[in-house]
Amino acid sequence: EKFAMTETVKIFDTTLRDGEQSPGCTMNLKEKLQVARQLEKLNADIIEAGFAASSKGDFTSIEEISKIVTNATVAGLSRLVENDIDLSFDALKNAQNPRLHLFIATSPIHMRYKLKMSPDEVLSSIENSVKYAKTKFSDIEFSAEDATRSEFDFLIRALNTAIKAGATTINIPDTVGYSTPLEFSAFISKILENLVSPEKITLSVHCHNDLGLATANSLAAVKSGARQVECTINGIGERAGNAAMEEIVMALNVRNNFYNAKTGINTQFIVPSSRTVSAVTGSVVQPNKAIVGKNAFLHEAGIHQHGVMENKATYEIMTPEEVGYKEQQLILGKHSGRHAFENWLTENNHVVTKEEEKELFKKFKQLCDKKKTITERDLEALVQNKISVGEEKYKLKRFVINVGNTITSTAVLTVSAGGKDVEDVAIGDGPVDASFKAIEKIAGVTPELDDYNIRSITQGVDSLGEALVRLKYNGRYFKGRGLSTDVIEASIFAYIDAVNKLEAVISKEGTENEN
Repeated sequence: EKFAMTETVKIFDTTLRDGEQSPGCTMNLKEKLQVARQLEKLNADIIEAGFAASSKGDFTSIEEISKIVTNATVAGLSRLVENDIDLSFDALKNAQNPRLHLFIATSPIHMRYKLKMSPDEVLSSIENSVKYAKTKFSDIEFSAEDATRSEFDFLIRALNTAIKAGATTINIPDTVGYSTPLEFSAFISKILENLVSPEKITLSVHCHNDLGLATANSLAAVKSGARQVECTINGIGERAGNAAMEEIVMALNVRNNFYNAKTGINTQFIVPSSRTVSAVTGSVVQPNKAIVGKNAFLHEAGIHQHGVMENKATYEIMTPEEVGYKEQQLILGKHSGRHAFENWLTENNHVVTKEEEKELFKKFKQLCDKKKTITERDLEALVQNKISVGEEKYKLKRFVINVGNTITSTAVLTVSAGGKDVEDVAIGDGPVDASFKAIEKIAGVTPELDDYNIRSITQGVDSLGEALVRLKYNGRYFKGRGLSTDVIEASIFAYIDAVNKLEAVISKEGTENEN
């Protein structure tokens, strides 16, 4: 065996940078901080917080995440441009363990058509930028974008140039998800054989999922000696997404005997982290998704059920508890006091302000009046909803819906708009359509409804319903989330939330333009 001892593989989580690039998955600062806290609980080694030069918002996110992350390394992405490096340095000034992540494309197609640079220009840019970065950072990662479609000899020259100039991590991205496991495994081995001093650096991989092979390719690379894997929670990311953190971590856990490699991830935080990311991005996890899907531990077939009852190992290679599934037990009820509620928040590491706690407790008491049993998932949903709801210019006061299969649906909504009550009525194709049209009339905007879905949080007819709405306006996406035991009310809350986020961006950009 090449690595007889169990070696450690670092987890570089890019949910907040590459993951956020999924269409419609943008997060506001409050949401990003919540995900960063969750990644700390998971014990991720490196958290990529953003790309400082890309926007003011990204710069601020990196700055604020750096303040709250104490254990993990915080990384900022940067092009090989001095201004980018300076901005990353400023954004990461509060980080306990900062890392600069430099990247440039090395494939002929990218160098010619995107960079419009010759191979020699790319090499001198790598050398100059890494040397310059070394005056500000000791921890530097270099990525050769589109490495799997690069000419091998040139790729090695680029990587060795970066190592000699001071890079400490070398990352091999399969940028367009083109590679396959056997091929990628051989590719990584060949790279390690040709690096100037492989023992001085950590070799990393960053795989995309265009052919559904991101996890398989990442694991094949680990078998060949890669010691850092770049991934995202739930595998979110642009196009078909990135390698899913939970799949890589659990594959190395369950098949440790084969890989002789492990990660330092606290696996019991996998499911809570998956739910947090799903809530803040509005991106629903498919039921049959490995590890974190709703059906991942359900056994439908009779012969499977019988086997599992006799001995769980018959069809379970890991336990639900290992990855953080909890039994849906009653944990708090209508007679629970403020103190018990505060304790639950503390025990579950939910960071909220005194004001938010007061509001959450009020919502919890309202839920107790509507629902017989309150479960862990209900409380989680309340907290996550609080985090992902934006600034509230519009607030629902009351609504009346008239609906039936032989009449046209009408919705009368009263909404508080900047402290003043506004009422309007609209007709529509069903109660949800009518409600959304009434909100549009009140707000004076007509966005395109890009996505809308409803799901129940727990079992039972009195379950909390969660509505997710995604609006498209001027080429940008705005997501909203609503929670209620009444799905129509949840839908109205979600639509108003999305419109509030849309309004906040419009008014902010308006004032920026005036300045």
